[in-house]
Amino acid sequence: MRIDLDELAARHPAARGDAPPALRPLSVSVAAGEQVAVIGPSGAGKTTLLQALACALPPSAGTLRLDGTDPWTLSRAALHRLRGRLFLAPQVPPLPPRQRVVTAVLAGRLPAMGFAASVRSLFYPSDIPAAHEALERFDLADKLFERVDRLSGGERQRVGLARALLSPASLWLVDEPLSALDPTRSRQAIATLVEQARARGATLVATLHQVEVAIAAFPRVIGLRDGALAFDLPSREVDRARLERLYAQHEHELRGDAPLPPPEPPAGSPPAVMHCR
Repeated sequence: MRIDLDELAARHPAARGDAPPALRPLSVSVAAGEQVAVIGPSGAGKTTLLQALACALPPSAGTLRLDGTDPWTLSRAALHRLRGRLFLAPQVPPLPPRQRVVTAVLAGRLPAMGFAASVRSLFYPSDIPAAHEALERFDLADKLFERVDRLSGGERQRVGLARALLSPASLWLVDEPLSALDPTRSRQAIATLVEQARARGATLVATLHQVEVAIAAFPRVIGLRDGALAFDLPSREVDRARLERLYAQHEHELRGDAPLPPPEPPAGSPPAVMHCR
């Protein structure tokens, strides 16, 4: 699914009516099938951007187009159908605590199912092998029949990501999916998500605090600060200086989640000696 933002601005749902928009006029395009990471300090507008892309938050100015269509000009029924092509994974997945993991994962297919089939799936999981395969990609196959309330926070986040693999959506919107994961699990989860999105031709937009993971896993990185676009670059061009400017006065967020890339050596300087251990 292609995304086009033209001077899009949006307010956080909890903001007062006279509050400035959390997302300032922003113009960005994302090609169908592209994978993009969005980084920036807390309060940069990352979550507001995802909510706007998910058609959960109408713009306060400008326009959003998904595959050339402005969602907010559609009828209620057409907007509902369009939302069925979107998959939004919030930072804390809304998983019923007494639900079995297999049912939670298969819920990713609900937008493509009729009402009767949806209700039936709550009691009789329709495709257990598919749920097992999705969980296996996130190293959770042994949790297939566990109850959600017996999972750790990191396991719940990975269950939320596994749902994407069964979703019929062509646009995956993932909000801070690694906050409860250790570095190894973080790299594994994001690599799986990017790989599977690419294999399915799905557009993936993910907000991340882990700058190192974003740069390593995504071919394109967008930096937001104070609701405005700071940069939109291939990941290989996101250098130390840009990150320092992006996280100025928020250096603790950068230091806590990912080391800065090494500074570029001065022109003409001898190559640095590196030791592997």
